[in-house]
Amino acid sequence: MAQNDEQAVRNIQEEVVSLGFEIPKKKSLDLLSLGALVHRLDPGIIPFRKATNFAVHVSGGEFNVAANLADCFKLSTGIASAMVENPIGDLIAERVLAMGVKPLYKKFKHDGVRGPNMATVYSDQGFGIRAPIVFYNRSDEAAAQLKPGDFDWKAIFADGVRWFHSGGIFSSLSESTSALVIEAMKAAREAGVVTSLDLNYREKLWKPQGGMKRAHEVLGQIVENVDVLIGNEEDLQKGLGFHGPEVAASAKTASSKLDTSAFLGMMEQVVKRFPKTKVVATTLREVHNTNHHSWSAVAWVNGTPVYAPTAELKVLDRVGGGDGFASGFIYGLLSGQAPEEAIKLGWAHGALMTTFPGDTTMATLDQVESFAAGGSARIQR
Repeated sequence: MAQNDEQAVRNIQEEVVSLGFEIPKKKSLDLLSLGALVHRLDPGIIPFRKATNFAVHVSGGEFNVAANLADCFKLSTGIASAMVENPIGDLIAERVLAMGVKPLYKKFKHDGVRGPNMATVYSDQGFGIRAPIVFYNRSDEAAAQLKPGDFDWKAIFADGVRWFHSGGIFSSLSESTSALVIEAMKAAREAGVVTSLDLNYREKLWKPQGGMKRAHEVLGQIVENVDVLIGNEEDLQKGLGFHGPEVAASAKTASSKLDTSAFLGMMEQVVKRFPKTKVVATTLREVHNTNHHSWSAVAWVNGTPVYAPTAELKVLDRVGGGDGFASGFIYGLLSGQAPEEAIKLGWAHGALMTTFPGDTTMATLDQVESFAAGGSARIQR
């Protein structure tokens, strides 16, 4: 009887750690991202209409994942993107190398007046009851001109890539970037590379392309090729059109953002519509005010739900928290850890990201592992 019980436990454990796909062993790159590189101007807590100076952060939702994995988690990563040959491009390229990310660029020459350009993102931090405000200048953006055929995916994947990642931000930039993501996802799957997409729905970016309806069409085509899907409650509803919990801004009308049963219901919709998708992971965030968030995460892993704890966060800068979660979660899976541990690593790294200025990590692996294991903020001597 005892042997039967032990076997039952082993069967449960095997079910929990089964991802539904194989992750390739060590290759030249642990992860390759495809996306736009941008520079973000950050005046801190000062609103832009009164700002007199800015910090400059190099960013991009897809790049942030590669940068975090390289800098904090010490994996070998790359970024396929556009690069403009001008001083702003030089600034961005320097930061890419400083984070330890291998660049694969299609280069563009600036005409000295109009472009093509490296996009600018404007984002203050907000404070207390005042929410952060984000807006863009993506006029004549070089990355939006990327198209199928610009990268030799067969040769790139032949060199050895374990995991390919892209996102909804890059997909939203133009019809050609949407087509490029689909091309790359198909090539990655043919090469036996794991594929992931962070939905990262941005209403302001999709609006010029046709809004939510266009997002549903494009992202639906992309997710058909995706093994691992990452997105929060708004991403899943607005990006793919699934039903779920209320996402109204008003706290009086919104249901709890930490209701995992509601999110698991959404995830079942996702995998039913997209059978190739075996893992769906999302952060859960209840925003009490700009600097106080309740933070958790949940994942559906090949039929088994796994959960992160809930933490009360004092937030310095919320930008990059979702990318921090994605990179920590992907690291856990790439390093062979059980999904229950992987989601804690994503949750911990995303939480730590909110304590730093900027879009990419300043955390160490020791800090992530300590917080994931229940560590405190006591001073380290």
